[in-house]
Amino acid sequence: MAAANPTVFMVMVNGQVESGQFPEFNDLYCKYCFVYGQDWVPTAGLEEGISQITSKSQDIHRTLVWNFPIDITFKSTNPYGWPQIVISVYGPDVFGNDVVRGYGAVHVPFIPGRHKRTIPMFVPESTSKLQKLTSWFMGRRPEYTDPKLVAQGEGREALHFWEAGPFLPAASRPLW
Repeated sequence: MAAANPTVFMVMVNGQVESGQFPEFNDLYCKYCFVYGQDWVPTAGLEEGISQITSKSQDIHRTLVWNFPIDITFKSTNPYGWPQIVISVYGPDVFGNDVVRGYGAVHVPFIPGRHKRTIPMFVPESTSKLQKLTSWFMGRRPEYTDPKLVAQGEGREALHFWEAGPFLPAASRPLW
């Protein structure tokens, strides 16, 4: 017999990171991870993953298609700290080093059903011209040691970034 007053609720995320548009870049891969509050516990599935490398499609949009599956279930006693998915996209620079091409985050939808999300992406930027020049020569561009920082609000006023373009899922399938 079911309890009259349930003590937890569950949220299941099932979908995929479909595609992205990064007009200046090719041969990109993406990583995902989840950020959630202290009352949330993953009960099934993977909290993080990494996709295959993909090249631009031959159509007019030049879309990078991953169709990267996501499947995770959370339980919680409190909606505070609702889960967010953080997407990081990486690819080679002119020297062949993997560098970040975009970070973005979005909350898991609050309402059950099929949802499609477009995630705006950004890249951190060096704060001085000397740092920019040095990082270009060394092949080490600015990036976060922990991409989960993207989903947190603390310290964001000090971040310098430039927009990398939207991370666009294709219209035919939902992101979740």
